[in-house]
Amino acid sequence: MKNEDMLAVLKALSNETRLNILCWLSEPDKLHKDLPSEIQVEFPGGVCVADIQEKAGLAQSVISTYLSSMQKIGLLESRRYGQWTYYRRNEGAIDNFLEDFAAGMQAKKL
Repeated sequence: MKNEDMLAVLKALSNETRLNILCWLSEPDKLHKDLPSEIQVEFPGGVCVADIQEKAGLAQSVISTYLSSMQKIGLLESRRYGQWTYYRRNEGAIDNFLEDFAAGMQAKKL
């Protein structure tokens, strides 16, 4: 992962609400209410923006902006079903970031 990409992830996660959202989405069953079966099958782990907004207690527009920014840098995936948008973690991208970040933090021998 390029340094600029790592910085974008770190910047996104420096906001407490965005970090909380990423953590909350690690346990989607605790966030979502009755998911339509179509979403359970086609987009497992997806959580509706409205459920995230309710948990965060912020305006829907703020939450949508946060989710969109985290999607653009690859931390989240989204699907639109009718009038609702669902988000879930992009585990592969998160794992790659964590591995690259950990490797970059290792002391280099001279």
